[in-house]
Amino acid sequence: MSQQVGFWRHSLYLLIFHMPLTDLLLHLLNFMAPAAFVSMAVVILSRLGQKKQLPLLGFWPQLALNFAVCLGALLAGLWFFGRDGKMATYVALVVLSASCQWVSLRSWRTAGVKN
Repeated sequence: MSQQVGFWRHSLYLLIFHMPLTDLLLHLLNFMAPAAFVSMAVVILSRLGQKKQLPLLGFWPQLALNFAVCLGALLAGLWFFGRDGKMATYVALVVLSASCQWVSLRSWRTAGVKN
């Protein structure tokens, strides 16, 4: 266990202190890009398919909440698998984003109602 902690500490040290700032920012932005794209797509597409139902939150709070949930899914995948880009992480990202949007639109209230 101590070897693994030492590996992470050494990797984090190399990432932060031996990488130019522009490279570090590009790595972070590329890590966050799937979360930004999926959260934006889910919020916009849910607005297009939405009927006359008022959402629990406005557009920007929905976007921020979905982005935070998606980023949490990516960070959890990075922690669990030890690397970025696993398909299971992206599946969790989509499922959690859709679930978050389902809750923010209060869709459980209209799930069993027939029009």
